[in-house]
Amino acid sequence: MPTSNEPSTPHNQLLSALSQEEYERLLPFLETVYLPLKQTLYEVNEPIEYVYFPQTVVISLLTVMDNGDAVEIGTVGNEGMVGIPVLLETDQVPSRTFSQIPGLALRMRTDTFKREVPPGSQLYSLLQRYIQTLFNQVAQSAACNRLHLIEKRFCRWLLMTHDRAGSDEFVLTQEFLAHMLGVRRAGVSEVASQFQEFGFIRYNRGNMIILDRKGLEANACECYAKIKEQFKRLAGKN
Repeated sequence: MPTSNEPSTPHNQLLSALSQEEYERLLPFLETVYLPLKQTLYEVNEPIEYVYFPQTVVISLLTVMDNGDAVEIGTVGNEGMVGIPVLLETDQVPSRTFSQIPGLALRMRTDTFKREVPPGSQLYSLLQRYIQTLFNQVAQSAACNRLHLIEKRFCRWLLMTHDRAGSDEFVLTQEFLAHMLGVRRAGVSEVASQFQEFGFIRYNRGNMIILDRKGLEANACECYAKIKEQFKRLAGKN
């Protein structure tokens, strides 16, 4: 995992919301790291060594059952941080966490984070608001997965990933998407073919290209707009 000790101006929205003085104070403790596809950051109930501030990478949080089945409970992109349990004075995470879309992140050692981001600091206060926003995303996604058709959930998931990936094109296999949505691969294949015929996407050999974002937005459920609005509110508070 190639790293650099000299991160440039942050593309992470939480870090960008800090004052220049506060960001420069934290800068020596931040390390740029490239996370390849399916790079595991945390396993269930294992110690958290680093917290991560995604820049171009997109991270998935999965709940894993005893039989090995798993379902996505949330995603984190450049709007957030991965390693929230550390802020809550816990050193383990109950979910499996890995990179969904490869890319860059800034990371900080857990012991350093605890020392340099104390209660009352700018970043600590911002993260407290972010926790509520993340909780709202998880709750909305749980309701969406229970109540909405796969076609609408498919659109929601693609739109959220498109927002965070920063590109119209990204790697996405049907097997992976079925895993994230908690459905059979055949169901994902059918929906992907349908939306490709509509001209919304181009999909081939695990490569997804967004062609008509407005078409996806028109076919998504209300959950996408509600989740996006929550993050807009967070970004508006500095």
